[in-house]
Amino acid sequence: MFPDQSAPDMLVGLGAPDDAAVWRLDDEQALVVTLDFFTPVVDDPYAYGAIAAANSLSDLYAMGAKPLFALNIAAMPAKLPVSVVTAIMLGGAEKVREAGAVIAGGHSIHDDEPKYGLVAVGLARQSELITKAGAVPGDILLLSKPLGTGVITTALKNGAARDEDVELVTDWMSRLNAAAGEIARQAGVRVGTDITGFGLLGHAAELAQASSVGLEISLGSIPFFQCALEYAHKGHFPGGSADNRLFFGEGVQFEIGIDEYMQMLLFDAQTSGGLLLAASADKADKVLSEARSTGIPIWPIGQVLAGEGIKVRKGVIQANLTPTPDVEMLWFFSG
Repeated sequence: MFPDQSAPDMLVGLGAPDDAAVWRLDDEQALVVTLDFFTPVVDDPYAYGAIAAANSLSDLYAMGAKPLFALNIAAMPAKLPVSVVTAIMLGGAEKVREAGAVIAGGHSIHDDEPKYGLVAVGLARQSELITKAGAVPGDILLLSKPLGTGVITTALKNGAARDEDVELVTDWMSRLNAAAGEIARQAGVRVGTDITGFGLLGHAAELAQASSVGLEISLGSIPFFQCALEYAHKGHFPGGSADNRLFFGEGVQFEIGIDEYMQMLLFDAQTSGGLLLAASADKADKVLSEARSTGIPIWPIGQVLAGEGIKVRKGVIQANLTPTPDVEMLWFFSG
């Protein structure tokens, strides 16, 4: 599709698609660069800017990088009040500052529908890079944020979401994946991705394919927003969720008894979701132990198998691991 653009210092590029491009700076360090932007998912302009920035920065954390700086990408209607545009930019800038980085510039154009995001640039040690390749049978799958943002934000667009549910999901989408990423890095985790538009099963499928392995996901161990199933039953799925099922569904085998709504929630297109990590049992135990001691939510949700494809079972993960404590307003499938 594209001409060969390989270069000796391009460690990750088009040849092995991952969450960000990686360029070798010297024998130890690498520059990690990503780009992401989207239309509003919430009504509050400041929150929209913060969510978009957190979503863009997430790709750096998913690659084991520390953010350095970012560039704004903005497409705004000419008739949009300056105060609204300012709030969007402020939300993004303050989220970047929270990440320990700075906004260094950007570019904007006029467009009929608002779009905002970042080019995010980070730094990583080559020995600490996290990629989708390298998972091996026996590894434990870990997830750092609950699922359900797609159905909740779509319910909001449809005028059917409760204020308290919007507030809850806005808070989670605005959260940086910095703490979970740092815990993973220090524990020596080197395989992972983040959960965004392709949903849990779509991004899990990418990790499985890149690592040439199969996955088993335990539905009873996955955290969902408590209200997500209700909005799913009312049909508030974004169009991307159906696309995800069409594209990735052939490689997924569901245990009998998992209904269509639950299946679709696993394909639900997420915004600024959590990290999905694959770690050996001892490293997973280190991650969960540190997460519990620091109050960072991380859950074991499955394991890596030999073979290919994804199996989704109804039970909880069968491993000697203690998940982080349940977080209020979350729900777990009980079969």
